[in-house]
Amino acid sequence: MKVLVTDPIADAGLDVLRDAGHDVETGYELEGDDLLEAVSDAHGLIVRSGTEVTEEVLETAEELVIVGRAGIGVDNIDIEAATDHGVVVANAPEGNVRAAAEHTVAMTFAAARSIPQAHIRLKNGEWAKGDYLGAELDNKTLGVVGLGRVGQEVAKKLDSLGMDIVAFDPYISEERADRLGAELVDFEPCLERADFLTIHTPLTPETEGMIGAEELALLDGGYVVNVGRGGIIQEDALAAKVEDGTLAGAALDVFAEEPLSAESPLLEHEDIIVTPHLGASTEAAQENVAVSTAEQINAAFSSEPVANALNAPSIDESAFPRVKPYIEIAETGGKVAAQLLDGRIERVEVSYEGEIADEDVEFVTASALKGVFEPLEWQVNAVNAPQIAEDRGVEVTESKTHQAADFQSLISVTVSNDDNEVSVDGTLFAGEDPRIVRVDGYRVDAIPHGKMVVTRNTDEPGVIGLIGSVMGKHGVNIAGMFNARETIGGEALTVYNVDSDVPEEAKQELNEDERILGVNYITLNGQA
Repeated sequence: MKVLVTDPIADAGLDVLRDAGHDVETGYELEGDDLLEAVSDAHGLIVRSGTEVTEEVLETAEELVIVGRAGIGVDNIDIEAATDHGVVVANAPEGNVRAAAEHTVAMTFAAARSIPQAHIRLKNGEWAKGDYLGAELDNKTLGVVGLGRVGQEVAKKLDSLGMDIVAFDPYISEERADRLGAELVDFEPCLERADFLTIHTPLTPETEGMIGAEELALLDGGYVVNVGRGGIIQEDALAAKVEDGTLAGAALDVFAEEPLSAESPLLEHEDIIVTPHLGASTEAAQENVAVSTAEQINAAFSSEPVANALNAPSIDESAFPRVKPYIEIAETGGKVAAQLLDGRIERVEVSYEGEIADEDVEFVTASALKGVFEPLEWQVNAVNAPQIAEDRGVEVTESKTHQAADFQSLISVTVSNDDNEVSVDGTLFAGEDPRIVRVDGYRVDAIPHGKMVVTRNTDEPGVIGLIGSVMGKHGVNIAGMFNARETIGGEALTVYNVDSDVPEEAKQELNEDERILGVNYITLNGQA
């Protein structure tokens, strides 16, 4: 097999491929037509962040089996186009965890003790001993936003150095946090209590720009450290808060746009330390990701499971056609249930009733987990979702029964914590026509596509009319409505399929009416 490597990786990875008998070709300056020509007969492609794997590249590479990303981020790879062309996309998420965590710790100390600033002045001949009064980490509070792999490693390292750890992460269990020595809190308390704040959440539409001027003001006198993803912190606001003394300092390794512009306000302040995306730049980390990527290339060539595949199902080919129609139901059920639950998710149960219980449903359960975790992990899929659940200490159970009272087959996804539980049930009508048939015990008949609004309200005259009027006022067309209630005059639940996004103003207006008990807006499968 021919493997084309278009961005530099450690020699250890190239050796793994050559030892397996593959033809390895490197082309680190390839772009445009030269890249298309080189990839046209390649069976494997290894990239880092420098190569754009576009639909045009994938169309040209007719022999391509797998694209391996030697690192974590896959923003430069068109995964949807790769899936359409039957190309596996895999990354190496574990190889640089330790390196990123250690750089975070280093940046924390650098900010606390003004190490780069003092170094530069001494190099310039100044003995500025009296100008720097540092902060000790011992007995200080570390706030961690995102307690994933790197966040957990940082928490463990700084906990051992005497810091108290508070963390915001709605997708990790209390039990897992306790084992790490971290106290789970909501977002604002995490910022308010933190002397040092470190950010390790992925960059998604929900997290982009999530830390701005108002959030930074809660860190009065504190420090911000970001070795995770650029774009989560509003950089202009950060520079302003350091300038006016709200923040004692900051240390950043990642930025919204890289390379960092010479005009960036982050470069104007001595108390803002910057490094050029060095989090994974250690010899060990580069070797780890190179070897991991090469091993996944070899696995794909041998038709074996690809451990970190982002778009490849892992199920027997003969069984896949029978379970395929239920995959979307399970994923949608997980997505809806997770967004309806009040509080963090500690447990996920997927149950199967009727004929579907006779099948190998491991991939279907993984698809349900994908729906549950999708708001958190921008690269989650049915292959890596079970590992994400394990990493976050979320208990996953699967149950089967051959009895199905009302349907030929039924899938139920239930998410819960110690205080709340939400379940969503789905089935197939008329062959492969998916339906959501129950939401938290309420019987509905909702189409699991597009955009959905779920409301809870008291069962009394005029409420549905109010909801329709508010939607119409804000230009939201209702495509379908499915109403259910417990008892006359009790509590009701209504599912609306809508044709456009629901503005925050519309949700606020509804929530101001005492008859409305809750409004949730959800974007479902099949909607761009």
